[in-house]
Amino acid sequence: MALFAKKNPPAFGAEPVKAAAGTAAQTAYINQTVGFTSFYDRNQAIQNATISRARDLIVSMVSGLPINQYGLQWMGEEYEEVPLPGETWMSRPDPNVTRQFLLAWTTDDLYFHGKAVWYTTSRSKTTNFPLSFQWLPMNDIQALDMSGDIWPRPSSQLTYNGIELDMNNVVQFLSPIQGLLYAGWRELEIANRLDTAAMRFATNEITAGYLQQTAGSEPMEAEDLADLAAAWSSARRRNAIGALNSAVEWKEFSSDPSKLQLVEARRHTMSTLANLANVPQYLVGADTGSGMTYQNAVESQKQLYYYGAKPYIDCLSQRLSMDDILPRGRFCRVDVSEFIREPEMEMGPDDSMTDTSDTERQSA
Repeated sequence: MALFAKKNPPAFGAEPVKAAAGTAAQTAYINQTVGFTSFYDRNQAIQNATISRARDLIVSMVSGLPINQYGLQWMGEEYEEVPLPGETWMSRPDPNVTRQFLLAWTTDDLYFHGKAVWYTTSRSKTTNFPLSFQWLPMNDIQALDMSGDIWPRPSSQLTYNGIELDMNNVVQFLSPIQGLLYAGWRELEIANRLDTAAMRFATNEITAGYLQQTAGSEPMEAEDLADLAAAWSSARRRNAIGALNSAVEWKEFSSDPSKLQLVEARRHTMSTLANLANVPQYLVGADTGSGMTYQNAVESQKQLYYYGAKPYIDCLSQRLSMDDILPRGRFCRVDVSEFIREPEMEMGPDDSMTDTSDTERQSA
């Protein structure tokens, strides 16, 4: 049974046509259920500050970029890219949300799951090419013909919340990088345990310790000891000053965050998670062991693009340039030229970034 049966309103003046055979009830169902539901694994990972920061850096870069269309023209010796007017969906792929929203959560799926799915909601009646899309959360997608976390090819049988999708209208994005939830589960678990330990120390109003009966005092039953410890803890939350008789002594534990090396371990984990997310450690607040200057700050920005965001940008650009989306001979690109201004930067003799505009002004 297919989805998206009802006719969609014209998208940016283009003719509407049904995306697939089906029922209007299925379209209403998918519109009502699209959301951030049951993202248990993702929700657990996003609570880590380093992962959240890395995700926001990559997603904010990708989602803010325009989509431009180009053609190829033979110039006698080589092909030259020719800018072309963009298709209507390139400015707003989903008429119901902004392009930034759609690209952001598509990149989020690629980042965490290594895969993302769009569904074609309308097509041109004359060319049959897509006019609009809708993002489907990857957590609600199930591939019936794939068994592993890494798909060797696009799936040919997908369901969304248990409903089988018409594969003629499904656009699948496969990231060249394995999803962080699968590749980084071990580091995420270590970071989670360190955060739990830090939270345990943070909730203690006083130094952790225990109450011990003094020699010669009347032995107390286990239940009485538990009540005494609970009363002592409760009283310390209300007042830092306590009083004990000669039958009980307060003794502190010798362990503390510094002796357990929790601070050092959490710093190391921040660096490891930054490497896992392919972003410069400086940008997520991890200790790099060196001072940050203008030169390596600019380099970190370029590294964010080349190692963090570029794989996802290329994935989006190449998939949206395939023959089921655009006519043969045309391609689109998520254009990053506004973010990375390479013509204004060149490598100096000492391999540091040099601003050519400043050099020209000095020579003048």
